[in-house]
Amino acid sequence: MIDPDDVSAIEAQLGREPRAIHEVGHRCPCGNPDVVTTEPRLPNGTPFPTTFYLTCPRAASRIGTLEGSGLMKEMQDRLGADEELAAAYRSAHERYLEFRSALGEVPEIEGISAGGMPDRVKCLHVLAGQALAMGRGVNPLGDEVLDRLGPWWEPGPCV
Repeated sequence: MIDPDDVSAIEAQLGREPRAIHEVGHRCPCGNPDVVTTEPRLPNGTPFPTTFYLTCPRAASRIGTLEGSGLMKEMQDRLGADEELAAAYRSAHERYLEFRSALGEVPEIEGISAGGMPDRVKCLHVLAGQALAMGRGVNPLGDEVLDRLGPWWEPGPCV
């Protein structure tokens, strides 16, 4: 069961009621949740592939700036040219699927992870969320996003 104080913090971060929270996936150094692990189905039964959902608005805003900088295209180009990076990214996709499968099977999204994995880069928020929740070394592009993100928590809690 998730702590009601965490649910309140997440609701304040998102500006809406959170849905299908399984647990807090990662905590910001400020103490608030910054990633939630979600159930693979929303309460209404809709499949939900985003297992690691970034909730911190400050981190999300900075990642949006990175997305606007052309970083996703640069990463995508590197995936096509660097076999070792592509293999590590595919492994991150497989780890993502394994984690979600442990939460529940959803045939409608079987083999589909998030963020464009395993062949594309289309959402840095998801990649950062996986890197925070599963730890560094799992998703090389998620780790890179975190490196470029900087210490988003330094001004203090986002909520």
